[in-house]
Amino acid sequence: MNSSEFDIIKKYFTFLDQRRDVILPAGDDCAIVDAGQHHPDSCSAIAVTTDTLVSGIHFPVQTCAADIAFKALMVNLSDLAAMGAEPAWLCLSLTLPEIKHPWLSEFSAQLKQTLAENDISLIGGDTTRGPLSITMQAMGLLNKAKAMRRNQARPGDRIFVTGTLGDAAIGLRCVTENLDDPALADCVHKLNRPQARNRFALALVNYCDCAIDISDGLLADLGHLLEASHCGAIIQQAAIPISTAAAYYCDHYCQHQTDWSMVLSHGDDYELCFTVAADKVAAVEKLADTLSLPVSCIGEITEEKSLICVDKHNKPVNYTMLGYQHFNQHVSK
Repeated sequence: MNSSEFDIIKKYFTFLDQRRDVILPAGDDCAIVDAGQHHPDSCSAIAVTTDTLVSGIHFPVQTCAADIAFKALMVNLSDLAAMGAEPAWLCLSLTLPEIKHPWLSEFSAQLKQTLAENDISLIGGDTTRGPLSITMQAMGLLNKAKAMRRNQARPGDRIFVTGTLGDAAIGLRCVTENLDDPALADCVHKLNRPQARNRFALALVNYCDCAIDISDGLLADLGHLLEASHCGAIIQQAAIPISTAAAYYCDHYCQHQTDWSMVLSHGDDYELCFTVAADKVAAVEKLADTLSLPVSCIGEITEEKSLICVDKHNKPVNYTMLGYQHFNQHVSK
């Protein structure tokens, strides 16, 4: 019997009976509810997402309070970005093993600053005692006619990703293995301080119908998109963007070979993976250039329902691990 978190959600928490104002229930990066049900002249909807970060699973136990606050918020904002929603409100549920006021002060100060920088209001939540975990529910405004959804990819679409992949996985290895190398500082920073791509996403909705954020690894998350869209993809491994720090890591710690499994499967990137029709590629690349955000075309959507990754010689590459799964792995993500 399958026992991944996705199987649990599908089996126990996918309810078919929904209110009329529910446009999209669980199963995508965000749920979407229709604000226009109560304001008929409005085309606005509200996107809702919830994520929990648990100490030792989603962040190393030694992570400072400020980094935890920043990452917890960005993880949620990344889901909103994947739908093309503008962040607006946040609810916070905080579970603490004990009350430590210096920790709470640091966590609160960073959260307040980051909320202000993104024009988001904290409107509710809960606090309880237990192992350290942070649950945030983020809500944002969305034009329901322009929502980017996982089921909108079409054969012939080009597949893009923002930023670079694999840095957070390398950063985690640096922390857990006490690898103190200044050349890898950017990877540790990416682990603790991912940047949700909301600004780009708000403009991307004019050119793109389909996106997902990369949280569990590119192969796993792209797989969810392909399943929802009933299609496949060919990915060019050589086109996958990696940072200077990641390339340094591979040269010095992986015998001069890129650890593609780590780059594609270990997750925590919080970049966007999205598909674009061929005639809109130039416009998207111009948009990214205007916002100084690197984007890379890494492959193409296909009719055949399989995800194929090929190396620089155009030979298929097989990966035994597609992405992070909470109930099949017991190591820090």
